[in-house]
Amino acid sequence: MRWIYFVIIVLFAVAIVTFAVQNIEVVTMSFLGLKVRAPLALQITVVYLLGAATGGSLFALLRRSYEGSRLSALGRP
Repeated sequence: MRWIYFVIIVLFAVAIVTFAVQNIEVVTMSFLGLKVRAPLALQITVVYLLGAATGGSLFALLRRSYEGSRLSALGRP
């Protein structure tokens, strides 16, 4: 099973590198009056990482809130 995971990770990495190599042209992105000129692959990577960080934080916050409300419903502080 370890080899299957390894193959999946390698295929995913190859797909990411292929995407980055094929999208090296510089594009302009505007957001709230700010303009950023950078390669498309770099912009997508930054947006993906920001989304992963905020999504992970939101998941942790919701889990902690759920556990806290469950404990308070049981009468525990």
